Amino acid sequence: MTGTWSRLLRSTPFRLALTFAFLFVLAFVLSGAIVYQMMSADLAERLDDTIKETYAVVAATYAENDLKELVETVGSHSLRSPRKEQLFSLTDATGNRLAGNFTAAGLPDGFSMFDAEMPGVPPGAEYRAYSGPVGGNTLTVAFSLSETEELERIVLMSFGWGTLIITGLAVAGGALLASRVQRRLDGIAATMVDVSHGRLDTRIPLTGKGDDIDIVSSQVNAALDRLSALVEGMKQVSANIAHDLKTPLNRLQMILDTASEKNLSGQKIAAELAEAHAESLQINETFDALLRIAQIEAGARRARFTDVDLGEVLQTIAEIYADVAEDDGKSLSLAQPQETTDRIHGDRELLTQMFANLVENALRHCPSGTTIKLSAARQGERVVAGVADNGPGIPTDEHEKVFQRLYRLDHSRSTPGSGLGLSLVRAIADLHGASIRLEDCRPGLEVAVSFPPALDW
Repeated sequence: MTGTWSRLLRSTPFRLALTFAFLFVLAFVLSGAIVYQMMSADLAERLDDTIKETYAVVAATYAENDLKELVETVGSHSLRSPRKEQLFSLTDATGNRLAGNFTAAGLPDGFSMFDAEMPGVPPGAEYRAYSGPVGGNTLTVAFSLSETEELERIVLMSFGWGTLIITGLAVAGGALLASRVQRRLDGIAATMVDVSHGRLDTRIPLTGKGDDIDIVSSQVNAALDRLSALVEGMKQVSANIAHDLKTPLNRLQMILDTASEKNLSGQKIAAELAEAHAESLQINETFDALLRIAQIEAGARRARFTDVDLGEVLQTIAEIYADVAEDDGKSLSLAQPQETTDRIHGDRELLTQMFANLVENALRHCPSGTTIKLSAARQGERVVAGVADNGPGIPTDEHEKVFQRLYRLDHSRSTPGSGLGLSLVRAIADLHGASIRLEDCRPGLEVAVSFPPALDW
């Protein structure tokens, strides 16, 4: 239990809760003090008004040269206050008491305060008095402060209890809220610990309330999804490199072994050296492609982004590969782009390479007589470019796999290539914030790349 409280006291949410609780209690105490002072001043003012009104009523009974009625009035008022909450005194010019329930001695005219030192005043009492001359005599009216002090004491106790209750509720509420927040932070910390130990499938639990912690947790989960995908991609690349590059490396070793044996026997090895050179070039091209994909995924080329007319890029691709397609018994055409609707923000060189890869894939894997079409059009706020053919297509369950590095379909392993063409296409599309999808044309395949508006970048 001690450890739990110690941990709670160290937690930022609890400290914030205590800070806000302290500020709230401080505001409550300050406002209470102001209210108390205002109330106390108002009670004192009301008491003075009551004393002065009573004095005026008693003094009004005096008629010129007729002291008797004044004495009777003072006496009757004195009898109405047996516990001496109200005091009345009528003294002559020499200070002798003529009427009343106490003797006012030495009090100045006007308002004043006095306590039990006066004759006839109860011990421990404090009074507020008003004195003034009436027909050569002195009339004093005094009211006890006990009721006012009692009311002030009740108010002070109410504020005191209120402060204690509010402080307790604030601390308890802060501890409750802090513990709930701390549990969620502990969940985030536990997830990060699991991730640091290699369990990349762990995710931060969400409450579904959509608060700031849920938003941050969702963003962290999205980052973990991306991290998991990248790590899985690295594992896949490592496995593919070990699997797919083993064959050309073994073949290169066999060629060199053969050349070495021929050289020892005095035979010509020019053919073997040429073949070894071709194999090494193919291997270097594979590693260059892998490095290029890594550089693109790192986003280094984004600094070269400019406004690009996608129609012009596709027009260039069509002009370059039209003759190549015709020589191979295929046809390549470009749909007439819409005017001023296909401008995007991107790297013209990389975009050209992306669509060149797509066209080369179609030329390489489609039979003679295949028709290949390039197109670009605006769909809503996005620009969609496509490369479509009526060739054999790709099975639906292979649509995502073909974007993996070094992945090749079984029927493609007999053709030249490294299995990195579509991986490079995906990397370039991701760099431009574009989505890419494969659609079955029945027959054939269309690769559609959807670009965001230029203003989004």
